[in-house]
Amino acid sequence: MIDFSGKRGLVLGVGNQRSIAWAIVEQLHELGAELGLTYLTEPKGRFEANVRKLGDKVGASIIQECDVGNDDSIKQLIKTTEKEWGELDFLVHSLAFADYDDLNRPYSETSRIGFMKAHEISTFSLLPLSNGVAPMMCKRGGGSILSISFIGAVLAVPNYNVMGSAKAALEASTRYLARELGPENIRANNISAGAIRTLSSSGIKNFSEMLRVAGEHSAMLRTVTQAEVGKTAAFLLSDVSSGITGQTVYVDCGYSIMAN
Repeated sequence: MIDFSGKRGLVLGVGNQRSIAWAIVEQLHELGAELGLTYLTEPKGRFEANVRKLGDKVGASIIQECDVGNDDSIKQLIKTTEKEWGELDFLVHSLAFADYDDLNRPYSETSRIGFMKAHEISTFSLLPLSNGVAPMMCKRGGGSILSISFIGAVLAVPNYNVMGSAKAALEASTRYLARELGPENIRANNISAGAIRTLSSSGIKNFSEMLRVAGEHSAMLRTVTQAEVGKTAAFLLSDVSSGITGQTVYVDCGYSIMAN
């Protein structure tokens, strides 16, 4: 039922083969989508090398640097996408960042700069990206925007701290984008993914314990996989979910419904 043949979209947040964003890319590629990927430039060039290598596997048409903490970098990504494609069907925002020290200190001790940076990268970045791609989606008669969240947005998860407030703001932002863009047939949703071992999660203190608890206390008595999140992402980005917007869909093997 789901077919992405002839559809094009950007995926931000591919870090390596264990990232949720990469699992989403694999699913979309398998279903026929044409993809654009981004990377963050850093001194050793490892992120770019990883993304280009992975991009080659799926025949990515666009592979470009994008620092979402820089307005000019976002504008350049939009400009490149407009030049290469002109039109766009979907956008995946799988980005999160918090300074290690801020993430691992008591929440009330979060630094002002650290709080702002976590929210800027993890939450605010969705706004200019959505604003930039919306006109290209309108040319296609609509589109779908998807972000990745976590249950720490609604529950006080140990050691998640400043990322929790950032994800809460991300989910709220998604609802406001859904309301704003709905008349243009552009949908915006979140996936609240269960605990998964990724490059980003490695910065969370005692993450192995979080993973253990997630498996033992979920309805299915296991943790979710990247591939399962990827499949749900494909559904939410596709025309099959055309009546769903402004929602946070939990893909966590039922952890979120348990009274533990």
